Amino acid sequence: MNPAVVRTRLDYGQLLANAWAAHLTPRAVDAPTVVSTFAGAGGSSLGYSMAGFRELLAVEWDDHAAACFRRNFPHVPLHHGDIAALDPAVLDLKPGELDVFDGSPPCQGFSTAGRRQIDDPRNQLFRQYVRCIDHWQPKCFVMENVSGMVKGQMRSLFAEILGALKAAGPGYRVTARLLDASYFRVPQKRLRMIFIGVRQDLGLDPVHPAPVDRPLTVREALAGLKDPGPYQRPAGKAALVAPLIRPGEDGGDALHRLGGKDAYFSLQRLAWDRPSFTLIKEISSSRNGLIHPEEERLLGIRELARLQSFPDEYDWGDSPVDKVWARIGNSVPPLLMRAIAQTLREKVL
Repeated sequence: MNPAVVRTRLDYGQLLANAWAAHLTPRAVDAPTVVSTFAGAGGSSLGYSMAGFRELLAVEWDDHAAACFRRNFPHVPLHHGDIAALDPAVLDLKPGELDVFDGSPPCQGFSTAGRRQIDDPRNQLFRQYVRCIDHWQPKCFVMENVSGMVKGQMRSLFAEILGALKAAGPGYRVTARLLDASYFRVPQKRLRMIFIGVRQDLGLDPVHPAPVDRPLTVREALAGLKDPGPYQRPAGKAALVAPLIRPGEDGGDALHRLGGKDAYFSLQRLAWDRPSFTLIKEISSSRNGLIHPEEERLLGIRELARLQSFPDEYDWGDSPVDKVWARIGNSVPPLLMRAIAQTLREKVL
């Protein structure tokens, strides 16, 4: 544990409510600006907004994610389509005027949660991100991705991405660090690679945020939440395995402990007094998902949202549970991005 981390007890629901109020506060005339690509349902956008930024444009191709974004950010212009079709000139900005350019290119090709493929075409979407940097030449950029991009054969792609980011536009000073969201008031063990670049002519070094708190527990995260939201129950073989899983275990652990054959079940039961396991995008009531610490059900949408640091007021619509789970699990935790945005605002912009 970093000795600089503040050890405090928090009313997590109130903390999120305060962050939501900051998001709704009218922007100052001189508020820093941001463009968010691969915006998803708006996790990064919410983090920047909580930090007082004014978003000029968001880019997202997925229909369901775009609809969710529009519900929560009705005043942010949205390019709903392929980033390759985006003309950066749609914004009347001179090169260098944009403060921060943000993006989380799809990470499936790098992810350790599934099959990692170095030739996955999604691994090349970062080139569209670089194309936008070349045009806008922002003061700073932030790129988020999974920790798997620095493991095994993926390291060559990591080096390629880092080199392309440094050479983009007029040139950038770039650093990349693994950050654990649980040290930024996100009650979940979630390790992510964060690239931060600062334009060379500014003469400033990139800076990552310092940890702000001890890891919060599931108990703290869900305290005071009256409605878990829609949820699923384990089905098929998972319905038989789930009651055997102790808090902090997955299905495979439980079967092994009981002397059964080794089997893969990414069904995981949360422990009240630990942070959550990492939220994943795909769920299946027969094999995957997070189980409530005491009840024989998967977590509800409102519970998941809290574990990803979304305020209770966020509007997820009335889509099926698996679709909303995908939006939450694939998003950037807003409080993690708020910490990054605040650090840039204080030390670079």
